Parts: sequence; structure tokens; C-alpha cells
Amino acid sequence: MKNQSSHQNRQPIKHGTTPPRIFIAIQYLEIGGAERSLIGLLNALDYSRCQVDLFVYRHSGEFMNLIPKEVNLLPEVKKYTTLTRPIRKIIREGYWDIAAGRIAAHLLDWCYRKRRKAKESQAIFQYVADCTTPFLPSINEGRTYDLAISFLTPHNIVRDKVKAQQKWAWIHTDYSFIDINTRRELPVWGAFGRIISISESVSKGFLSKFPSLECKLILMENILSETFIREQAELPFDTSFLQAFEGREGQTKHPVLLCTVGRFSYPKAIDRAVYICRQLVQQGIDVCWYVVGYGGDKPLIRKAIAETGMEKHFVLAGKQMNPYPYIKACDIYVQPSRYEGKAVTVREAQILGKPVVITRFPTSSSQLEEGVDGIIIPNNVKGAAEGLAQFIADKRQQEAIKAQLRIRHYGNEKEVGKIYSAIEG
Repeated sequence: MKNQSSHQNRQPIKHGTTPPRIFIAIQYLEIGGAERSLIGLLNALDYSRCQVDLFVYRHSGEFMNLIPKEVNLLPEVKKYTTLTRPIRKIIREGYWDIAAGRIAAHLLDWCYRKRRKAKESQAIFQYVADCTTPFLPSINEGRTYDLAISFLTPHNIVRDKVKAQQKWAWIHTDYSFIDINTRRELPVWGAFGRIISISESVSKGFLSKFPSLECKLILMENILSETFIREQAELPFDTSFLQAFEGREGQTKHPVLLCTVGRFSYPKAIDRAVYICRQLVQQGIDVCWYVVGYGGDKPLIRKAIAETGMEKHFVLAGKQMNPYPYIKACDIYVQPSRYEGKAVTVREAQILGKPVVITRFPTSSSQLEEGVDGIIIPNNVKGAAEGLAQFIADKRQQEAIKAQLRIRHYGNEKEVGKIYSAIEG
């Protein structure tokens, strides 16, 4: 199928009384960093200056209720929901073409990983997009948008199924840490007029894979509203998870409350955090570490908790639509990731005045100013435990960081000006 993008390098045009129209696409609105970032963007837009059509492939997820009323949520198209639903189900519903495409994609990915001898790879997502997008219907075929935004990879659908004068694609991942099929992805990224990176470090990682696309990159950080986050942090929340800490070994009146928010996945390294927690406890530190989130690694994390005997020190607080009261309740916010693009939760914790500890990964320097508004610890169990233990003991440094957080501003709603510049001329 021919690419429906047109005039990718066309200059912004001026409009009369009708505001420019923006199209935004995302797979679903489950609880996650990219999804939360999109909600931040939608809340920051001035709807007297633009109209927004939001296309969510599958109308699922807690954040569906957070879509601003000014946004025009396009109807769900059933064939788009087949991209993520079980293959057996979509075969029973008659979507043989999508099912065959997804099966073919898995075979291609298996061959790719075998050839590369790669245990961990994200090439599958691009294979699925390449093998299924030709069978999907166009979106709002009779309309040409001023700007179309593909908010999450893979970007084939906005490239091929939407008409727009300009098209932008977002990067949320540190590409220096993941294995992808660059030959497959390059023509997709290259079809977009602008590629939006959420940090300088993310840009660097992306260019390590796609150096020819440097001229298309624009930096636009995840949009956060300090007022919204602080208001949400004051709302009531379920504290029943704290009961799980009762009766722990070495229990004191004032335990150290550590909090982590994130999807239970390999990059977030929640499984590894359990072993860091054990080393802290072995050093005699009364730690209560709770994690807000969900995901496929939950059995792995549960197994690690059982193997280490950390049931009374490391607790999974579950999937929460509003994580801010949980962050507000902790003493120290910890991001133990193996790698990140740019963790929204780190900024959110800083907005709430919490000392932040993150592991050292390629983009960590873009997350905080080391030793000033947070600290960076080694990216391994032993080093992370030592660094975290030192920080827990150093009350003076904690207070100095809190003082910095009180005078700094992390809200960045003005980032949306880059969108206005593109569509208003």
C-alpha cells in the first residue's frame, strides 16, 4: 500500500477562524509512562488554538477516563483491536489476514533472533507492524490533518493510514540499550517530517542506530503539570498494603519507606530491586519498600521475594490509577531501572519533594543533577545496595536535596509551544 503521508516538509500554514486540526494515535491507555505523558500533553494544549482527534486502537485502560473533554475521541475500529488481542480469538472472529500477519511476524522475528543470537529483542514490534498494517483500513479517510502524531512505536499506522500535511513520531525509549532491526525501522522513521525525542540522552541513543535522521530530531520533554500532580497527591488512597510490613525482622518505629512506580518489565528491574532490598536488610536497615505497578514480570518478582525471604520488606502495592499519594508517603523514591528513556515518575517524585535515587544508565544524567536534586547509584545489585545504604544514612544530604527540590520548578507545560509553532506558522 502506498504511503498516505503527503508534503512532509511543507511549511506551517496560516489558518483563518478554524483552529488547526491535530490527529494523535496510541495503542491503548493502560497505566504507563508514555500513556501518562500523552495525558499530560492533552491537558497542556490550548483548545482555542487547535482541535484534537485522538485515535486509541483499543479503548482500554484506566487513563481513558482522563482524556480531556475538549478532545474528540474517535470511535474504536474493531480491526485495530486485533493487533493486541489473542490470535485464537481474532481467528474465530474471522480476521484471518491479521492473524496470518502476526504469525508471519513471529516467524520472521524468530529467524532474526536466531541469526543475531539475541536473547532480548524488540524487533518483533516492527515485524508485526509491517505484516499487519497493509490489512488495516484508513483512518478518517476523507480528512487531511494539519499535523498527525504517532505517540508510540511502531509508527506504520500513522505513516500509512492517515492523511496529514505534517507527521511527527515520538521516541520514548533509549535505543542504545535495545536490539532492533534497523533496516526494517529506518524507512518508517524516515517517512516522518519530525521525530520527537523526550531527552538529549534519548536522542543520542536513537542516533546511534539512525545517524542519518539527525536533521529530523526535535527535543520535547514529557509534559508535566506541577499543580495537577500536587493536587492528586492529596487525594485519599488505599493504605492496606502497609499491613504486609507488620512483623518484619528488625522492626523499628521509624522504618525507611522506599517507593518505586513502574511497569513490571525487564527494563524497570523490579525483580533485581528485591535483591537490593535483601542486602539493605542484611546491613541492619529497617526497610519497607513498596512498588506501585503491574506487568508480565510479576511472577518473576514474586519468585524473587520468596527466594530472598523479603515478604515483610518488599511489597507489591498493585496497579494504581493515581500513584501520587504513594510517592508522597515515601521517604525516598527509587528508580532501579536497567535502562530508561526518561522516567516520568522521577520528575513526578521531584515535584512532590522526594529525594530520588536512580541507577546509572545511559540516560540517567538527563533525569537529575547528580548530588543536587537526586543521586545516581551503580547499576548492579551490590553497588546499588551500597549506594542506597549510604544515602539512607546520610540525612544531611537528604535534607540538602529536599531544599533544592523546594526551590526548583519541574513543570514544563510550555513545551507545547513547539506544536503551535508547527501548525500556526
